[in-house]
Amino acid sequence: MDALTAIGVRRSVRKFLKKPVPVKVLEKIVDAARLAPTARNEQPWEFVVITDRERLQHVADLTDHGRFIADAGACIAVYCRATKYYLEDGCAATENILVAATALGVQSCWVAGDKKPYGAAISAFLAMPQDCNLISLVALGYADGEVKEYPKRDLSKVLHWEKF
Repeated sequence: MDALTAIGVRRSVRKFLKKPVPVKVLEKIVDAARLAPTARNEQPWEFVVITDRERLQHVADLTDHGRFIADAGACIAVYCRATKYYLEDGCAATENILVAATALGVQSCWVAGDKKPYGAAISAFLAMPQDCNLISLVALGYADGEVKEYPKRDLSKVLHWEKF
């Protein structure tokens, strides 16, 4: 699937089959994340892939809106060292994860991490260094049921030329 098609068909999925995502697929997804654009080429990211059922459940229990992580085939915790543009860099890597997953036939959902109250607990659970900030948790897997289609705003409503 080409990038524009993947972007166009990607949707957030919050109901997963308890089916593992193959290691080779997860490696391709993380590889796409590490290729994201980064300010000053700092590449401040670290990626922790969680596939163990008990560990997925524990991470899900720590979040406020990510309970579905427990049923996902995997979860990627996206971290960035505390650089000036850590949040932008981490969000670019997260978006690459979402698009790559779609291109590889894997559904996903982005769960916020930056400045969330559960960030410290998840970081401790994953044994992350103190200078790393949790940017996002990305649940990955195979949809349990139909993937819902939500309308997007029309291009003519959001595109402005030269001025608003």
